[in-house]
Amino acid sequence: MIIVMKKNATAEQINNVVNWVESMGYAAYPSRGVERTIIGAIGDDRGKARLMSAEIMAGVESTMPILKPYKLASRETKEGNTTVTVGNVVIGGPEFVVMAGPCAVESEEQMMECAAIVKKGGAHILRGGAFKPRTSPYSFQGMEEEGLKILEKAREKTGLPIVTEVMDTNNVDMVEASTDILQIGARNVQNFALLKRVGQSRKPVLLKRGMMTTVEELLMSAEYILSSGNDKVILCERGIRTFETSTRNTLDISAIPVLKGLTHLPVIVDPSHAAGHWKYVLPLSRAAIAAGADGLLVEVHPEPEKAVSDGLQSLKPKKFYCLMEELKRIEGCIKREVQVVS
Repeated sequence: MIIVMKKNATAEQINNVVNWVESMGYAAYPSRGVERTIIGAIGDDRGKARLMSAEIMAGVESTMPILKPYKLASRETKEGNTTVTVGNVVIGGPEFVVMAGPCAVESEEQMMECAAIVKKGGAHILRGGAFKPRTSPYSFQGMEEEGLKILEKAREKTGLPIVTEVMDTNNVDMVEASTDILQIGARNVQNFALLKRVGQSRKPVLLKRGMMTTVEELLMSAEYILSSGNDKVILCERGIRTFETSTRNTLDISAIPVLKGLTHLPVIVDPSHAAGHWKYVLPLSRAAIAAGADGLLVEVHPEPEKAVSDGLQSLKPKKFYCLMEELKRIEGCIKREVQVVS
């Protein structure tokens, strides 16, 4: 249920409604917009009739049901866009944000070189996998705790915030202590125990769409995190599995405006995993920024031919610098704003 406050509602009236909602056994989520405050009352749908009586309270303009199953992620419950701040970087704001780095942390030397390349190119956040979910149990699985320590050193040297994947509820505390953004990979998008656990974290969460996950299923996964208390969620479109085999996955470019119409959460795109080949990363990045994405997650490696993971889709330094320069030119031509789809 949504409770819409009047434009001139006082702070005391808003607090009274919040307290009343909570006394009814519901969680209250106030969203203060430019003109008015909206209070989301989330809980058992069987109590909707009782919540309708909020209209008799001082300062309340109207009540209405939330129609979407993803209550907190829906635009119905929040006026405006959510922005996620990491250090001095604002994701979902006016600036297009680029997260870049290697698929996997392979050594301190490799990571430091990658970090220097990412910094030089003007990216905002450094990525690197310490834990690697792989299709084959015989493939490189990551440097784990040692990899986290290397990422910390790279952050200290460059000043760039870091994002890395967490795969298991047992490792959340350890990864959370080292990273600035917790990444939930495509294979864990419906690992509900893990989603609820990172929902208890104070760190932002980068939630990747699964390779066979619908837009609604992605938003329901975000709902697990939001309903557990963490409102700093970033969605990532990284390609879905289709019948097409010429690319690793099929980038669902339409998911960007669709998500922008359905949710207030920021949306970024991972063209590297969608393409599976470095030569498609630039054109897909162009499409992402033009479609309204808030940022990119791209793979960069000084020597992709020697990479232990996903070398074919990683950009060499010169290609990465070209990408960053072109993105700046495109960003200068496009006014980034939310397109609400009715």
